[in-house]
Amino acid sequence: MFPFCFEWVWDAGHLLFFGGMWYTIIILGLGMTYCIFKSITQLW
Repeated sequence: MFPFCFEWVWDAGHLLFFGGMWYTIIILGLGMTYCIFKSITQLW
C-alpha cells in the first residue's frame, strides 16, 4: 500500500508509523550532517 493508492486511509497506525520513521530519518540526517561539518572544520 502506497499513499498514492486510492485504498489508502490515514488512520492512527499509519500516522504513528510514518511519524516515527520520519523522526528517525531526521535525527540520523542531522547527526550525519553535524559529523560531516565537524570533520570538515577540524580538517582546516
